[in-house]
Amino acid sequence: MTVNIDHFVADCVDAVASPGTERAIREGVARLVSDPQALMQAIGTPTRAGVKRIHVTDTLTIVNVVWAPRMTLMPHNHNMWAAIGVYGGREDNIFWRRLADDPLGRIEAAGAKSLGPKDAVPLGPEIVHSVTNPTAQLAGAIHVYGGDFFATDRSEWDPQSLEEKPYDIDKNMQYFEDANRMWESTS
Repeated sequence: MTVNIDHFVADCVDAVASPGTERAIREGVARLVSDPQALMQAIGTPTRAGVKRIHVTDTLTIVNVVWAPRMTLMPHNHNMWAAIGVYGGREDNIFWRRLADDPLGRIEAAGAKSLGPKDAVPLGPEIVHSVTNPTAQLAGAIHVYGGDFFATDRSEWDPQSLEEKPYDIDKNMQYFEDANRMWESTS
């Protein structure tokens, strides 16, 4: 199988303008990650953790997310639908729910799902999740969002108190660089 990222992006753009957007995007992501080797030939084999922008508009964001070994990102939401497809390593998700009538917006764990190569899942706009790469290798995934991932207001939760606060995109992008430094210092 040959992967053409430009065709994938065009298919996603077309899907956003059509009925059944979320399902079509998830199915497209599933096809994309169905051959991890072909996908890595198209986008390159991951060498560092980070979030690489593939396509960003007001209605659609496509990114290649690479998690450092044993990296964990705190609970957060997206305030938009998403489709995630893993092509290497593992992405373990803990799903959270808001505590009813909690003035601090705290959350509690509500479930989990471990994703490996070739797995593709949808996330609804209300989902709160945290992500861990439990392995000793880099983990890669294509994430597609129904909006501008980098400009949409959303929340994150303190990992200790589980209290809600505004999402800080710059801090979270820096977290990937910090994870790279930790990983490189132990390699």
